[in-house]
Amino acid sequence: MKVKARIAGAVMAAVTLIVAGLIAAPPAASAQLTEVTNFGTNPTNLRMHLYVPDGVPARPALLVAVHYCTGSGPAFYSGTEFASLADQHKFIVIYPSATRSGSCFDVSSPQALRHDGGSDPVGIVSMVRYVQQRYNTDPGRTYVTGASSGGMMTNVLLGAYPDVFRAGVSFMGVPFGCFATTDGSSWNSQCANGQRIMTPQQWGDLVRAAYPGYSGPRPRIQVWHGTEDSTLRYPNFQEQIKQWTDVHGLSQTPSLSDQPRPGWMRTRYGGTGTTVPVEGISLPGVGHNLPQGGMAAAAIAFLGLDTGGPGPSQTPTPPPPGPCRVTYAMNTWNTGFTATVTITNTGTAQLSSWALAFALPAGQTVTSAWNATISPTSGQVTARNVSYNGTLAPGGSAQFGFQATHNGNTSRPGAFTLNGTACT
Repeated sequence: MKVKARIAGAVMAAVTLIVAGLIAAPPAASAQLTEVTNFGTNPTNLRMHLYVPDGVPARPALLVAVHYCTGSGPAFYSGTEFASLADQHKFIVIYPSATRSGSCFDVSSPQALRHDGGSDPVGIVSMVRYVQQRYNTDPGRTYVTGASSGGMMTNVLLGAYPDVFRAGVSFMGVPFGCFATTDGSSWNSQCANGQRIMTPQQWGDLVRAAYPGYSGPRPRIQVWHGTEDSTLRYPNFQEQIKQWTDVHGLSQTPSLSDQPRPGWMRTRYGGTGTTVPVEGISLPGVGHNLPQGGMAAAAIAFLGLDTGGPGPSQTPTPPPPGPCRVTYAMNTWNTGFTATVTITNTGTAQLSSWALAFALPAGQTVTSAWNATISPTSGQVTARNVSYNGTLAPGGSAQFGFQATHNGNTSRPGAFTLNGTACT
């Protein structure tokens, strides 16, 4: 099939980077990866591999680790640090394997995007139920992580099965429902290219529609993305932030912005601690080659798997009202930065187009932009909507971003005007 060949081809180079870049080796313990069959309802014939460390406690935590396209559960086991971290912290890991051509997981069909609707998510949840019953794991400490196709599946499982998963970590994924198709195809070019841009509420509504009537707590999420990702492009990073902050009822204004390691630009939403509801880590200059280095350990810390479980998070104070509101999230490195700008129409009239004017601090020069056009490239600049995001209803938001260089001055603009009106 051409589509399947396209999917495999689109990620082959990226997967090579993933495998080559990972530094971990299989854990040097007597525990071994084992295949489990007949684990329950499995409509797409997924394979299941299980890693149970030596000396797990009576009520261990459980992590599902989902591979990338062209990969497998055993490859993700041997090529990532999750098993060695499981040895250290004594949690169990499930490694599902996709069996269709291209070895991608279904994150696009209507069945996959609905609670108990069918396809791959049902098989993965069956694996979870099997391990919960067989090993008496703690249902309140069940988590999921994944890379690329697995990162997309992480969003799907958190969206459609909030009653199963407490939290998740998505490496180079896309929002829940972003890859949805209606023609039977499993590839969505608009989403992959970062062109599916929606309001936070629209993204949140996709999650809420996946499990109608569900009123329980929603899973926490941590998302990672490289700014130079050419397979699942970088705008998908902020679209995930928009989706999950809306699901949790949070502002898109970060409670904390910092740089925990060189090259890691982190924002936290809904609190400032390790286990906040939503956390994003963007990686300037990095492509589709995650996770590597200490990223798996950082994911484990976010999930609370390195401790007895997640602790409480803080709730941020809502921003003051105004005719328009702008948030400006900035991630800097030695000679450059990325900025993510969110415009909210807090007035009573709908806007059919928008132009946001602001002054870039001295020494800053725009090199590229997405979801807006920006001119000139320095000094007093104006960001204007593109064809698909000009309408801004009362209460609605639009978001754009840009990459820029700097000469050491990493200050933020001091004021913004939207269509000539001063914003908060």
